[in-house]
Amino acid sequence: MTRTPPTSAVLTDAITLKPARPDHFDLAFTATTQPCPWPKAYGGDLVAQAAAAAMRSVTDGKSLHSMHSYFLRPADIGAEVRYEVEVVRDGRGYSTRQVRGYQNGKPLYVCLAGFAAGEAGAAFHAAFDEDVPGPEDLSTSADYLAGRTGGSMTEESKAYWSGGRGFDMRHVPGPVYLTVEGERLPHQAVWLRPFDPLRPVDGLTDAQRDLAALAYVCDYTILEPVLRVLDLAWAEPGLVTASLDHAMWFHRPGPVDGWLLYVQEAVAADAGRGLGTGRFFTRDHRHLATVVQEGLIRPT
Repeated sequence: MTRTPPTSAVLTDAITLKPARPDHFDLAFTATTQPCPWPKAYGGDLVAQAAAAAMRSVTDGKSLHSMHSYFLRPADIGAEVRYEVEVVRDGRGYSTRQVRGYQNGKPLYVCLAGFAAGEAGAAFHAAFDEDVPGPEDLSTSADYLAGRTGGSMTEESKAYWSGGRGFDMRHVPGPVYLTVEGERLPHQAVWLRPFDPLRPVDGLTDAQRDLAALAYVCDYTILEPVLRVLDLAWAEPGLVTASLDHAMWFHRPGPVDGWLLYVQEAVAADAGRGLGTGRFFTRDHRHLATVVQEGLIRPT
């Protein structure tokens, strides 16, 4: 049987929106959640689709600089989500949008998104970790999972981790798919890159598409440092995880087609919740974005 090569079209399909008639706010769009082997859709679909909807409502050149999101209900896989955009404010230097996602007549996602015109000012960014091995020295997810079995992993989930997420992901230390590879440290790094060049997306510039790409991919691994320090793997039988809330700041533009280093840290874990932070860097050390996310972590 011939397998379809992994492709970044998973991402660009997810953030391709269709204009719709608004029922509640000023503009509306629809988008479809992408296939995944879990009971409900991937949370990064919602963040990236909402980011695309918000960006399509700003027409004066301002750039997305922050998003603050809540996940209210799980989303159905392969089903349409309706995003309604409220134009909260348009100022000279900054604009604000509220986006709500609806499915089956109920709100399942809400965010506030901020946009900035940009201005001259001093620059600073977090330090790049020079000691992290380069991606060429690390195993791909597909190589790591080849011939391995265990826990709740199915052939479907194995294929998804290997090539179904649109991005090649390589962990430092090793991944947490079946077991926690390496020490139970509260931090990790993930090199990631689209499987092939990102396609144009209707209604978005390439720079806006790249911002949506960061919003999409950030959710896959942001809770892994929490799992790592708790000695929990994704294939732990009975493990339940879910995104609860999410914040993201976009510091400066940068291409997403090359390798990015996603440096992550566990901040807290208690009462069935875990908090993780992450920072995206280009290979030439530019700090593109920062992420903070809290998630449900419910072991057996």
